[in-house]
Amino acid sequence: MKELRIRVLAGVFVVAGVLSWAGARLWNSVGTLPSVPLAAPVVLALIAVILLATALSLRARLKAQRERVPGAKGVDPMMAARAVVFAQASALVAGLVAGMYGGTGVFLLEYLDIPARRDQAIYAGLSVLAGIGVIAAAVFMERVCKLPEDEDDDHPGAATAA
Repeated sequence: MKELRIRVLAGVFVVAGVLSWAGARLWNSVGTLPSVPLAAPVVLALIAVILLATALSLRARLKAQRERVPGAKGVDPMMAARAVVFAQASALVAGLVAGMYGGTGVFLLEYLDIPARRDQAIYAGLSVLAGIGVIAAAVFMERVCKLPEDEDDDHPGAATAA
């Protein structure tokens, strides 16, 4: 499984942010801009907490399994693989969503004198922070579930022992 690249996530964030900023400008010139829901940062923060809790649980179980602690509950490889896939998908979606709210938030910075727009800008900023939290938790989970022999796969010139 390929490791998630921060550059890809940053690219998704920037492209989504620029498109969202341009879309917000266009939408505002035609009519009213859709609001940023209060649920957006809450849901993203909840996903970040779930990812972090899962990663910490897996890390503790893997450590107990490595140290051969009696009665330690092992980690099913398929469950770990599913956790990594969930983390990678969550990071990509969070990068996209955070970019969208970031672009909208940057647009809303021009209208901070209007209370409703100020609230929307705050919600957009909190959504960006929560999206970054999701990305950080996803990268942490990916690192937790990484196999020790996977580290050699990153170096194509490394000789394999036969």
